[in-house]
Amino acid sequence: MALSDTSFLLSSPAARRLYHEYAASHPLLDFHCHLEPAVIAANQPFRDPHHLWLAGDHYKWRAMRAQAVEERLCTGDAPAYEKFLAWAATVPRTLRNPLYHWTHLELERYFGISTVLNPQTAPAIWAAMMEQLPELKPRDILQKFKVRVVSPVEDPANPLDIYLELARSGLSTAVYPSFRPDGLLRLDRVEEWNAWLDRLAGVARIEIRTLADALEAVSRRHQAFHEAGCRSSDHGIALCPTEFAGENEAARGFSELRAGRALDPEKARRLNGFLMLYLARLDAEKGWAKFLHLGALRDINTAMFARLGRDTGFDAIDDQPQARPLALFLGRLAEENALPRMVLFNLNPADNYIFAAVAGCFQDATAPSKLQHGPAWWFLDQREGIEWQINALSSLGLLAHFIGMTTDSRSFMSYPRHEYFRRVLCNLLGREMESGELPMDWDLVGGLVSDICYANAERYFRFPA
Repeated sequence: MALSDTSFLLSSPAARRLYHEYAASHPLLDFHCHLEPAVIAANQPFRDPHHLWLAGDHYKWRAMRAQAVEERLCTGDAPAYEKFLAWAATVPRTLRNPLYHWTHLELERYFGISTVLNPQTAPAIWAAMMEQLPELKPRDILQKFKVRVVSPVEDPANPLDIYLELARSGLSTAVYPSFRPDGLLRLDRVEEWNAWLDRLAGVARIEIRTLADALEAVSRRHQAFHEAGCRSSDHGIALCPTEFAGENEAARGFSELRAGRALDPEKARRLNGFLMLYLARLDAEKGWAKFLHLGALRDINTAMFARLGRDTGFDAIDDQPQARPLALFLGRLAEENALPRMVLFNLNPADNYIFAAVAGCFQDATAPSKLQHGPAWWFLDQREGIEWQINALSSLGLLAHFIGMTTDSRSFMSYPRHEYFRRVLCNLLGREMESGELPMDWDLVGGLVSDICYANAERYFRFPA
């Protein structure tokens, strides 16, 4: 496997020309991720390859568990080198899993290591990585991969000082927060919800007793995020709301929760719907894009969730019907003329055509492809899933306006996934040029590739200049 070969994942001359002339050189716009801005601000060298590469990577943990690796070598307290060796022993078993390609892309693009990782090569690869780590600080990585914008999700109950510090630092990469108000919507966790509101009250400098107080606090934080460069909000939810409380009903429900009393499920659903509408209106007023991440079945291994918590690799693809809830929520916003630009991420590949079709019902003259069928996400961000999403979008919408790849990652080692996406895109289009399904028009098809790789996202999100 020669990842340095110009033809990696590119099976035709047209594909190779599209990639090397129209895709490869573009900078990156990391419009949705989970990087920690404090790590960028501190800009300290990573302690070891595990700290940089394996810690927090639930993709790798899932593969290691399937290889019967002990949990202490995944999320536990084993020494970093032992964890690295456990991963190296797993890698040869990941053939045809995207992790195999990603692993070797990352080794080569960050460290210039073209040796295949396995138990025999692991000690030398560890040593080579350790030698280079002092010169591979977080800001070095952002510069190396020409990352123009990073937009990590941020809790509105958190202060934004770190983003303001980064804005003053002279860093060539702009770091803007993305508004993630999950805490407001966790109505089934009354104690946690009230604690979150107390934190929100502190940072918004307002006492929160009533629903009106809470909405004012959220609005203040929304404005503060906007001033810090935020241009998107994000929700990871199972389904869109289909029931919407009126203001009086919502105020009564809020008061019950604030007093520490749980709501029955129907009242909670209706209050959730009220809050989701309010948040969408704020986004529309500011001209933000809203991300909806739909279709995850989270924390299904309850024993491991109790032991390790969220985001540790125990989530799956859900199969709840998405079309009607999504259509009802978007329709309600459209009726109010309060539909923001929106990126619809589906996790179940069976929903690709549903999401592409629903998005097509809510386009208007305010922006090209105002509603986006979002990039292949999470379990789908591999070659097959990327091609499926592109095919559905192309068939029912306009691929020409697609905003391209998102890392959605917690790792500074994930930027080669943009290259992976670009190669898959160019291979698909190049194959169709060779077969006569697309014209051999380099300005037309190459221009489309160029736009998808960078320009469309830049135009869509409207980050500060």
